[in-house]
Amino acid sequence: MSGKERMLITGGQPLQGEVRVSGGKNASVALIPATLLSDEPCVIENLPDIDDVHALVDILRSLGAEVDYQPGAQMRVDPRHADGYTVGYEDAQRLRASYYFIGALLGRRGKAHVSTPGGCRIGQRPIDQHLKGFRALGAEVEERSGMVQAEADRLVGNVISFDMATVGGTINVMLAACKAEGQTTLINAAKEPHIVDLANFLNSMGATIRGAGTDVIRITGHPRLHGTVYQVIPDQIETGTLMIAAAATHGDVTVHDCIPIHMDALSVKLLEMGMMVTATGDSIRVRSTGPQRSVKVTTQVYPGFPTDLQQPMCALLTTVPGTSRVEETIFESRFRHVDELNRMGANITVIEQRTALITGVPELYGAPVTVTDLRAGAALLVAGLMARGQTEIYEPWYIDRGYEHIEEKLRSLGATIRREVSQ
Repeated sequence: MSGKERMLITGGQPLQGEVRVSGGKNASVALIPATLLSDEPCVIENLPDIDDVHALVDILRSLGAEVDYQPGAQMRVDPRHADGYTVGYEDAQRLRASYYFIGALLGRRGKAHVSTPGGCRIGQRPIDQHLKGFRALGAEVEERSGMVQAEADRLVGNVISFDMATVGGTINVMLAACKAEGQTTLINAAKEPHIVDLANFLNSMGATIRGAGTDVIRITGHPRLHGTVYQVIPDQIETGTLMIAAAATHGDVTVHDCIPIHMDALSVKLLEMGMMVTATGDSIRVRSTGPQRSVKVTTQVYPGFPTDLQQPMCALLTTVPGTSRVEETIFESRFRHVDELNRMGANITVIEQRTALITGVPELYGAPVTVTDLRAGAALLVAGLMARGQTEIYEPWYIDRGYEHIEEKLRSLGATIRREVSQ
C-alpha cells in the first residue's frame, strides 16, 4: 500500500535573508495557450516549474504542437502542426486555465471542443462571460455532456461589455479576438498584471492590442501572427506570500526579481499593521520592528487587495492582538482554510461565507492539517512557519500547482521544512 505525502514544518523561527521570485503562474497559464495563435515557433522564458505548466505542456502536445520544455527556465512551442481542437476531461481537470484553449483554438482553428475546467473549489466560477464574448464574435457555442463546443466559420470583431470584471473572460475573449476580422472592444475588462503581460506577449507576435491594464481594451485582428521570444513577468502572488511569511514570523526578508507596484495593496496593509516595507528597484524588504496591529482587509479586483492573498493573510492575522476583519468579495467559498487554522489554535469565525472575524491568539500550535486548494495551502504554510512545534500538511500537491520549489526557498530563509511519505 502506497503512503501519503505530507509536508513537515517546525515553526517558530523568524525568516531572514534574501529570496528570488519565480515567473508568474497566472501569466504563464495564459501565455502558453496563446502560442497556438502564432504561425511560427515561440519561446517563453522565465516560466515557473509548477504542475499547472506541466499540464499545459501535455495539452499542447496532445493537440499536435511540438514542445521543447526546460522546467523552470523556458519553453519553445512550434504550433505549425497543431491540428487538434479537443481538450478532454482528464487534461482539463488538471487546472482551471485549461479553458483558455477555447479562445486560442477558436482563433487558430475556428473550432474548439474543451471539457469544462478543473482547478480549486473556491466557489462558483462560471464561464458565462467567456461564452457571451465568443458568441459576440460570431461563434456558435453550446455546453453539452461536460464539454464546451465552440465553432465559427469566421470571427468578426464586436463591442463586448462584460457584466462584471472577469479575468478569465477578458483573457479568453482577447485570445479569440486577435484573429477576428476588424476591431473588438472589451468594456469593463479586468486590469490584472497578467492581462497586461498577455497583451504584451501577443503584441510581440504582431497583434494590435491597446488599453490592457484599463477597463477598455481594443484589439485589431490579424490573420497571421509571427514567432517571438518573451519573458514572463514575476509572480505577484508568490511575492505576496513571501512578504506575508516574513511578517508572520517577525522576520526580515528581501524579495528580489519582483514588481513592487503590483504589491501596493498588500504593502499598505503590512505598513498599517506596523511592519517596515521598503521597495528599491525590483526588490521589496519586509521586516518586523515591533508589535503588530489588527486591520480590516477587503478583497477586490486589481489594483485592490488580491483574493489569492486573502488566505495567507488570514494566517498572518491569527496572532495579531485585537480583532481583524477579512471580507472576501470575489469568491463565496474561499474560507475553507479556516477550520484547519482553528485546529492550530486560531480563533476565527466566518459570517455568511463572506467575512472572517479573526481574534488574535498568543500563538499557534503545530497540528495535522489538510490543504483544500492552492492558496489555502499557502495559508497553512504560513501558519506552520508561525506555530510552536511541528505542523503536518497533507495534500501538498495543491501547493505545487502554483509555487515553484517553495520548500527550497523557505529553507534558504531559515525555515525547517521537508517532505516525506507517511506509511
